[in-house]
Amino acid sequence: MFNDPVSGHTHDHIDWADRLVLLRAADTLDAPAHAVIAARLVAKLPANPTVIDLGCGAGGMSTHFARALATQGGGTIILVDATPELLHEAERAVRAAADVAQAHRRDGSTQTRNGRVPDGGAEPSNGHLAAAEDTATTVEGGASTAEGTAQAVEVRAVVADLADGALPDLLPAADLVWASRVVHHLPDQQAAIGTLTAVARAGGVVALAEGGLSFSCLPWDLGLGRPGLEDRLQAAQAEWFVGMREGIDGAVPMPYGWPLALEHAGLADVSSFSALVDHPAPGPDGLADYVHHHLSRLATHGADYLSEEDRATLASLLDPDSAHYLGHRRDLYLLGARTVHHGRRP
Repeated sequence: MFNDPVSGHTHDHIDWADRLVLLRAADTLDAPAHAVIAARLVAKLPANPTVIDLGCGAGGMSTHFARALATQGGGTIILVDATPELLHEAERAVRAAADVAQAHRRDGSTQTRNGRVPDGGAEPSNGHLAAAEDTATTVEGGASTAEGTAQAVEVRAVVADLADGALPDLLPAADLVWASRVVHHLPDQQAAIGTLTAVARAGGVVALAEGGLSFSCLPWDLGLGRPGLEDRLQAAQAEWFVGMREGIDGAVPMPYGWPLALEHAGLADVSSFSALVDHPAPGPDGLADYVHHHLSRLATHGADYLSEEDRATLASLLDPDSAHYLGHRRDLYLLGARTVHHGRRP
């Protein structure tokens, strides 16, 4: 979600602001996995740490950083993105999550060590978000803290581009630098990881969410078209991704995996772990809408790589007036894994 904040040009030519609805839905469905990831990373940090979320999108991951920090006494979260619409949404969501978590901490409500709220890590409802934003929140100079809390979770927002080599001069040194599914959209991925490393303080952690297992959501036989549509959609997505990378101005190949890229950037103690995203059929509220957005994107990206029959099947699944509209199905699910690669700056 990094671009030129003046011209609005994105390196990957994707309009990320237009994807806000999809990003919000994905954040909600990823919430249990994000809570696990946030708790595991925050456990590596010192007291009152600074966490920088580069390419924060709609802020979903940092809502869990806020909850995890609240359980261990506070800290600072700096949200960085070059798409103003996304950054504004991220500020709102993370401030609200921080306020709710700090309120639970003050009143002694039950909260687990992994930073989840009592409902098991799901995002707060819109009502909770609105209520949180109306509670005791002090906003000054782009920062937010809860009044009356000695060690609050402070939230700041910065408009910036990860592809800018001067980024380390714009940000404070961080105890954790986080970037989720961002680096692969940048021209020189290895150089970007070098920038991430430069933002971290000595001893700080750099963590990338990249790769993992592709998400599945459809049964193999849909009752129309040729079975195995989802496998072909994922293959088409892979072809689109190759073209997307080739279409980035100044794209530099990175012919090795993410752990090696972290090592090349000078990080030590490099390792990886994964968190499962598992929503069995019929799934939670909002799953059908997310699958609709997800398949609509795949239909757009993969159109040139799909057969006419598969394009017709997709059109029928996405058409609310069709007898095969996916919104009528009770066998949709979501299964995949988010992988995090991390290392420590010596």
